[in-house]
Amino acid sequence: MQYLVQLRLKSSATAKTPKEGRDFIEKIIYPTLEVGKRLQEERKILAGGPVSGTVALALIVSADSAQELDDVVTGLPVWPLMDTEVTPLSTFDARKQTLLPRLEQLKAQLRKSERQ
Repeated sequence: MQYLVQLRLKSSATAKTPKEGRDFIEKIIYPTLEVGKRLQEERKILAGGPVSGTVALALIVSADSAQELDDVVTGLPVWPLMDTEVTPLSTFDARKQTLLPRLEQLKAQLRKSERQ
């Protein structure tokens, strides 16, 4: 299954001094970028990456279970400092199959109303 994972830096996690900023980049951001690169190579992250102009990530993650998804997301060094939103994604074919019974129901209603 695929998930849209959006992570945005919590306002309370903003660096307040140059030393905090340096440490944040060296100890959190760079390691997160390395983990992200590895996850892309492993095809766990299928698309996405850092969001331009802000401390945020937007990722399409492939995971076979909620536990696997959780392991990927919580394995990012930056994760404890982020607000995280996860959206499960369907496929185009699955959505089409989901809509098929509704479409048939609507067609039946139209046929019935046309006969009246």
